[in-house]
Amino acid sequence: MDGKALQDTALQRAEELPATTLYSFEPGWEAARVAGKWFMLLTEVPGRPVVIVKSRPGDAQALCEAYTDITPGYHMNKRHWITLAPGDSLDKKLVRELVTESYRLVVANLPKARRPVDPARFGTG
Repeated sequence: MDGKALQDTALQRAEELPATTLYSFEPGWEAARVAGKWFMLLTEVPGRPVVIVKSRPGDAQALCEAYTDITPGYHMNKRHWITLAPGDSLDKKLVRELVTESYRLVVANLPKARRPVDPARFGTG
């Protein structure tokens, strides 16, 4: 998957998720938030478009070991965030799943009254 397709797929999925807002907070950085909390960042890391999403620590480590195009989160907590880079090991389905999981992780930490969806059920069916 090339860099444009990677970021386009991630942005498209983020826009489909309930109560998501997209914005640019500084040149070269775009973000997706739910209820004011980040769940995805897009930028370029030395000229390569990347997507940065939240992940459970154990899942993050396993994903980094299983996919050559997934590394610890760029400029983020390396245990809780991963970076998706262009390359042959990622496909659209996986990118969409990882964006959805990042969203669910953030929603699960919101107060129940602010949750736009039930994170335990959303995106699993």
